[in-house]
This record gives sequence, structure tokens and C-alpha cells, in this order.
Amino acid sequence: MRVTQVEFEGLLEPVRPAITTVILAGGLGTRIGGAKGLQLLHGRALIDWVLDSVSRQSEEILINANGLHDDYLCFGYPVIADQTPNWIGPLAGLQSALRLARHDWVASVPCDTPFLPDDLIARLYKAASTITTEASVAVVAGKRQPTIALYHKNVLPKLDAYLNLGGRKVNSWLETLHLSEVVLDDAIAFTNINTLDDLARANQIAINAHT
Repeated sequence: MRVTQVEFEGLLEPVRPAITTVILAGGLGTRIGGAKGLQLLHGRALIDWVLDSVSRQSEEILINANGLHDDYLCFGYPVIADQTPNWIGPLAGLQSALRLARHDWVASVPCDTPFLPDDLIARLYKAASTITTEASVAVVAGKRQPTIALYHKNVLPKLDAYLNLGGRKVNSWLETLHLSEVVLDDAIAFTNINTLDDLARANQIAINAHT
């Protein structure tokens, strides 16, 4: 593994290729009482907030969900299920996206981060656009955000092997790659929602942003 931390001041802007983004909505949502992506924030489904951000930054959108297929299909993008069974976590959604994506670079974001910045994917690509880098991942307030990342499709055989050996943790998987870490400083933009209390706090952020 090789990890590089990237700051952006003074870096030239690379020509960005077409990118597929997968929104990871395949979890059970047990802590919030149901499918996370369909929970309402300020009157709109969480996944709709995420789509607002990533649809402007991506040439293809995929939604990874393992139930409520028609509910997610209503948002206007293809819905893909895990191809590895038994609800093994977000890496299964990434695996399906890497297999099905039309483009060589695949970004992943969770469905429960409604305030993502509009330049997120450009920043991830800038950090990943070296010859040896296989992936880039967001780091906020000193902590890696493992499900907010960008991968080249050539990592798929490594992911298949990792899952076949019983690996499940995204951070442990990232440790096997030539990785760039993208240091970002807006913690509110990476607010994630796991519980109804989190949802209430995010709702207040949304209200404040619209007043």
C-alpha cells in the first residue's frame, strides 16, 4: 500500500474523464427505522439531496439498493443490487458498480450524506490522476470517509479477491490499494445520518441554509 495526502493549492487542473457515480443505498437502515435513502430531510428524500450534488459531477449515475427497487427507480437512474449475497456491506455495492459502470472511473458516495460539495468528484479525481494511484478517498477533520471515494475499474479483481477471502471492512480494503487521501475542511458538507437524532440535526442545518 502507498498513501499520499493531497492538498490542492497550486495544483494544475487535470482533464477529467467521464465518471460513473454509485450512490450506496444497499443497507438495512435498522438504526433509522428503514431505508436510509428514502428518509425525508426538509421534505425531500435523502437520496434526492445526494443526487442534486453528484448528478452535476457525473456522466452516469447508479443507485445500489437491495430492496424497494421501484421506490429508488422513481428517482430516474438505474438501480443495481449487490451481486454478492447476504448483505455484506458497502463493498458489495461498489463491486456491482465496478462491474456494471460504463466508465473507467467509479465514484462512491453514501445515500445518507445530503450536503456533499459540488466539486467533490473533481477533487477526488485530481488526487487520483497519477499513473500509479488506484483510488482516492476523502479525509475530513482528520478522519477518513471510507465510502466517499473514487476508484479505477482495474481494482475490481482485487476487490473480488478481498471479498472472496471474507473481507468486509472498507478501510481495510483501502489499505490494500495505491491510495491518495483528499483533505477536505468543510465538516458540515460531510454530515452523515445514521439515526433519527442525526436526521433532526441535519434538518436544522437544511432550515438554516434556506433562511
